[in-house]
Amino acid sequence: MTPARGDHDARRVAVSEAVWRVLSARGFGGLTLRAVAAEMSASTGLLTHYFPSKRALVAYALDVLDRRSNERPRRTAPADGSPPPAAGLARLRAALLDILPLDEASAAGNRIWVGSWDVALADPELAAAHAGRYGRAREALTGHVADAQRLGELPDAVAAGQLAAGAQAFVLGLVVQALFAPEEFPPERQTVLVDAYLAGLAASPPVPAGG
Repeated sequence: MTPARGDHDARRVAVSEAVWRVLSARGFGGLTLRAVAAEMSASTGLLTHYFPSKRALVAYALDVLDRRSNERPRRTAPADGSPPPAAGLARLRAALLDILPLDEASAAGNRIWVGSWDVALADPELAAAHAGRYGRAREALTGHVADAQRLGELPDAVAAGQLAAGAQAFVLGLVVQALFAPEEFPPERQTVLVDAYLAGLAASPPVPAGG
């Protein structure tokens, strides 16, 4: 008898939650069918219905991680209670802060993301999927940069896409430093560094290549 659609969807949710718990506790190095099955108090045979191979499980785990990252609350509301930034430099700042490990939950998520790089680099298809994710994030940052340029908050001598690529590279580098040296890069310092970076962009943007 074929399981009802609701049962199938519920099982996938349970698998997703189990995958997330294994990733949070063990990282990608500890992500196995056996570990996920144990987390669910289920048999590995049940898991093979969804994942015929370890690679299929890893690909699904990356999708779960991506979905979790996209669904988590965003740091869009200023601390002073004023309305959230709709566009411009304030929105760009909020987007960059959203990427950083500024609390326990975001630090855990970032540890999993960084752990996934090794897995993705070893597989061309997973690497392409990762490149697509970072590309979409870069497109979102490009929109914020373009808005800031339109509002006169950032100079427009450099293309918005180039500035967004630099901002993404900066913040991902800061993520790595904060994960490996959390005492040296506490949340307060991470925020100060982002503000200094954005102030530098506003004051003296980099010269375009060949310019």
